[in-house]
Amino acid sequence: MNEHDEVAAAGRRFRFARLRWLVRVIQHPSAVLLLVQLVGLLLYPFIEYTRPARAILGAFGVLVLCLAIAMVQRTRGRGWISAAIAVPAVLLNVLDLTVGIPVLRPWWAALEALFYFYAATCLIRYMLADRRATRDELFAAGATFTLLAWAFTYLFVLCQTLQPGCFTAAVNPDAPRSWTELLFLSFALMSSTGIGDVIPITVHARAVASLEMFVGVMYIALVVSRLIGLTLLSRDEQR
Repeated sequence: MNEHDEVAAAGRRFRFARLRWLVRVIQHPSAVLLLVQLVGLLLYPFIEYTRPARAILGAFGVLVLCLAIAMVQRTRGRGWISAAIAVPAVLLNVLDLTVGIPVLRPWWAALEALFYFYAATCLIRYMLADRRATRDELFAAGATFTLLAWAFTYLFVLCQTLQPGCFTAAVNPDAPRSWTELLFLSFALMSSTGIGDVIPITVHARAVASLEMFVGVMYIALVVSRLIGLTLLSRDEQR
């Protein structure tokens, strides 16, 4: 084999590997969505305190929303419903970041929460649609958990916007809680691992926190446990 043939063979292997990667992405979009959510979870603390970084944060949120819309369409959700919720939410978020209009904040927080709840509902329907647990459905279980955590975080943002001082913490107890702090609270409540150092102190904030604890317990008990049971049943049938 001469040098030209080796280069051509290497090019074919590269194109095949790229095609195979694309096929895997198409087969497991839930894994991509979960990965983006987890990467965002690690990036948020570094980029939320400066204005340019907040713009990057908004762009990253748009990416997550687009991935979630793709998942909703794949799971037979109505794409136009998700787009009708996501587009105004993104526009209001961008206006709040660039122009700084406080009155827009409760509206985009409510719309983003509604969108994430809708996307999570579509993924739950996708996981409960049959009696076979696929690999993508297992990834969808994790992606749905993060979508629910994000949705309740936006509800906490909405509560804090409408009722300032409804959350407190050991550090700067009277200051508004940051996105990362509220996201931490959401994950702690959703996973039922504790409330951490961020505490809801008004009745409305505590009601939302109690609702998230209930949703977290029911999600693990009904959805995750069902997928685990179907996975074990499939292994028994293969033996």
